[in-house]
Amino acid sequence: MSEQKSKRLSELALFHSADLTGADALIHGVGSLKSATSGQIAFLSSHKFVAALNDTAATAVVVRNAIGLPDRMSYLVCSDPGLVFARISQFFNPLPESKAAIHSSAVIADSATLAPGVEVGPNVVIEAGVMIGQNAQLKAGVFVGENSTIGAATVLMPRVAIHSNCIVGDRCRIHSGAIVGSDGFGNAWAGDHWERIPQIGRVIIGDDVEIGANTTIDRGALDDTCIESGARLDNLIQIAHGVRVGRNTAIAACTGIAGSAEIGSNCLIGGGVLIADHAKLADRVSVLSGSGVPSDIDQSGVYASGTPVVPYQAWLRNMVQFKKLNELAKKIKQLEKNAMNPRSGQAESDDDQ
Repeated sequence: MSEQKSKRLSELALFHSADLTGADALIHGVGSLKSATSGQIAFLSSHKFVAALNDTAATAVVVRNAIGLPDRMSYLVCSDPGLVFARISQFFNPLPESKAAIHSSAVIADSATLAPGVEVGPNVVIEAGVMIGQNAQLKAGVFVGENSTIGAATVLMPRVAIHSNCIVGDRCRIHSGAIVGSDGFGNAWAGDHWERIPQIGRVIIGDDVEIGANTTIDRGALDDTCIESGARLDNLIQIAHGVRVGRNTAIAACTGIAGSAEIGSNCLIGGGVLIADHAKLADRVSVLSGSGVPSDIDQSGVYASGTPVVPYQAWLRNMVQFKKLNELAKKIKQLEKNAMNPRSGQAESDDDQ
């Protein structure tokens, strides 16, 4: 623990526009309510978890309201505890800075351009025409294809692959195994075999984007695939060719987005969501986990689809009825028609006799 990474609660309160309640203790780190030790600060996401305060060893807790909470610890009171805690955690846990060194095993084309302060790790390959921005970090085993651009202070974690002609903005973070610029799934049926459709677009990633491990972003077939600034992509996401993801949109793990879909800005896409090709989602749309989006969503709001899990035997019984839905719908339609025209229903009954 270094002195420069210790702060008084009063300093943290001032910097984050919070109110301090309790002793002005010295804080040297963060932790959860369960794991925090003396000298650390935690946060309370909701007052329904207030019982956890009885057992925590944290010196201080970030809360929305300190009324009625135990007085044995200090509190930073603010309107958004999660955000304030995140910023405090960033202070105590800063991202590693570039080592500004190039490993002897790296393979770098003569025509590649590396700005000052770039870190290049073991077995990195940088092809012809690549441009790497100031203080970028390329960890072990990274591949950057020809004529691609990596922005300043961007970090490519081990085994990231950036294929040719792609653009990654400033201050991005791309985690291990992610692939940017692989070919989209473009094929034309020739009667007895598939013909490959060349994927000649690029992938363009804005500034301050984070991409999780083993996520794949395909290059456009003709037009570019675009991930706009501030977006957050979790692990194991498939972004197909020509997709556009808007600014500050967050997408959880295992989501699949088919070709040419357009996701608006400030959207929240839950885990395991499937979005059809060419579907367009407006700004500020939230789609709950496990949903399918077969067509456009043109109004902001919260959307869901699918059937919640039920016991297997109940599911079997429901499936029997599901197969009869069309027949039941026809009967209901006929009953409604008869109710509106009783004489017509009587006539049909007489005819049946």
